[in-house]
Amino acid sequence: MYQTPAYQLPLPEPFIGTGVYSLYYVGKFELYRKIACVNIAECEQPIYVGKAVPRGWRTARGGGEEDSTLTQRLREHARSINQGTGLDVKDFKCRFMILKGDESSMITIVEAALIRKYRPLWNTVVDGFGNHDPGSGRYDQAKSEWDVLHPGRTWAEKLRGKSPELENIKVKINRAWLM
Repeated sequence: MYQTPAYQLPLPEPFIGTGVYSLYYVGKFELYRKIACVNIAECEQPIYVGKAVPRGWRTARGGGEEDSTLTQRLREHARSINQGTGLDVKDFKCRFMILKGDESSMITIVEAALIRKYRPLWNTVVDGFGNHDPGSGRYDQAKSEWDVLHPGRTWAEKLRGKSPELENIKVKINRAWLM
């Protein structure tokens, strides 16, 4: 994926496809400074790796070739970033790999391999960036670490459970840099 082009978030035009993607941070948020420094010249260290599987994938009902799940997932992430305190979507770039037909069965495997290889911060240290609204009746859950660090997602503000402590999240991030 390293050799695919890097695009500015949010993507200007929708496209058809499912597959795997990575997000890269190049901004000034202090806790992510080391990632940004690595990514200034060339996007090398993803802050997040994700997947967009075809509709019906979990139930083996397979989506058609007109599936725009990848576009939708990247747009969801752009919205989350825009709502999150301390972040600006202009400080994020993405790369993606479209996998269609029989290739789509490799989406989960490729995502896992990229996470193991790059150990993106939002996949391995700070939990919750890729979360969705749990829906009505499920707001007794705690906010994720990501939502404590970057409050503002409308649905996350409704969560009433005991959330992780901000200082503990910062300590986890700083420890991750020592490894």
